[in-house]
Amino acid sequence: MNREYHRWYSHRLGRDMELLVFGHAGRAVLFFPPRMGRFYDYENWGVVAALADRINNGELQLFCVDSIDGESFYNEWSHPAARINRHLQYEQYILCEVLPLMQTKKTDYDFEAAGCSMGAYHAANIALKYPHLFNKVVCMSGRYDLTRPVQYFRDLFDGYHDENIYFNNPRQFMANMGDEYLLEHIRRLDMLLVIGETDPFKQDNYEFSELLGWKGARHQFYTWDGYAHTPRSWRKMVQLYL
Repeated sequence: MNREYHRWYSHRLGRDMELLVFGHAGRAVLFFPPRMGRFYDYENWGVVAALADRINNGELQLFCVDSIDGESFYNEWSHPAARINRHLQYEQYILCEVLPLMQTKKTDYDFEAAGCSMGAYHAANIALKYPHLFNKVVCMSGRYDLTRPVQYFRDLFDGYHDENIYFNNPRQFMANMGDEYLLEHIRRLDMLLVIGETDPFKQDNYEFSELLGWKGARHQFYTWDGYAHTPRSWRKMVQLYL
């Protein structure tokens, strides 16, 4: 299996960033890690190995990026406005630095976004904000409104709300989406939502699926037995949905 390690200094983030690329040809998947996860987690957990045949056959390329969740959403020492601004810097890193790398590997721009847990949020958020850049989005065990506390998962902005927070919570900005240009591209996406029946965010996923349906967004919604919010489940999910 072709495996590439990349590291460079991101001026948009003011720090070094790392990522791993697996594969030599095929659909290019921007793969976001789980909450505060690292670029090597999917490799360590066997998620990449679960796709080895398709990667080796040139059907699929994975671009496993790093997260900065600990500097943005989960930085409790930072004001919520600063948290979302840090996330927006990360978004610019993805759009202006990672996607150009993907373009060197996949010149026909056949790009997908995917992720597990918090990575599912990142995948949905960027694909729904910039749907013209992606053909497919796969969200496994995700959360789509970071301001809504669910069980032991808190509001990541501590009750604070502003325009940036609104436009980076898919359940919020999709509810009032009226831009026909964006909606046309969103309806073109092949979108999948996958959640476990006992996952705390099951209801969030049900409601998000309904919202997508109201907006005419083509998507598939799957529920799995039990919690299904573990690497063991994700190894099986990627084989079915990526």
